[in-house]
Amino acid sequence: MLRIKLRYGILGAPIGGVAYCVPAPGLTTLLRNLPNILTLLRILLVPVVILSLREGQYVSALVLFLLAGITDGLDGWIAKRFDCVSQLGTILDPVADKLLISSTFVMLVLLGDIPFWLVLMVVCRDVGIVGGYVILQLLGDEMVIQPTLLSKINTVLQIALVSGVLLVHGVWAGGAILVDVLIIAVTITTVASGLHYIYHGVIRAEPTA
Repeated sequence: MLRIKLRYGILGAPIGGVAYCVPAPGLTTLLRNLPNILTLLRILLVPVVILSLREGQYVSALVLFLLAGITDGLDGWIAKRFDCVSQLGTILDPVADKLLISSTFVMLVLLGDIPFWLVLMVVCRDVGIVGGYVILQLLGDEMVIQPTLLSKINTVLQIALVSGVLLVHGVWAGGAILVDVLIIAVTITTVASGLHYIYHGVIRAEPTA
């Protein structure tokens, strides 16, 4: 039987394992479900962002992308503040994050705004990390995946890159150099974080009971 113990996801959100929901006294049903509602809203915003990009509405796409980012911060804060973390939320949150960033990346590639090789590198890193741990689990090793500082920095830079591209095409044409710098930064941190996971997660990690 395959057992994967994932304590935290790529973006730092807890996924898998034993989820819990300990609502604060008097907490309403709406407030308990608000984190999941915000996460679902973020997922629903993904096709709207993509459609805006397809129509060349970069300013609208930027506003929607930032709004989605705000919901990401809010759902996590509410869940922690009121001690209410649902099993559904622990699954949906990282999925929503990846859908938002990956879908936007792909659309920007199709529009010629960022290079294809960069997105391919990011996707290969994510698939490699998850695939590597799945293989180890199949071999009988129980591993714990935790977000590294490099991984968190890489995610922040990916979000900054998307925001920068949308900003340049929407309202600040003079910021093209910033996009070039962010592309380099995302490339470096993607490679570095991938190697870091391989080193600590495969070579040096010890099986957990």
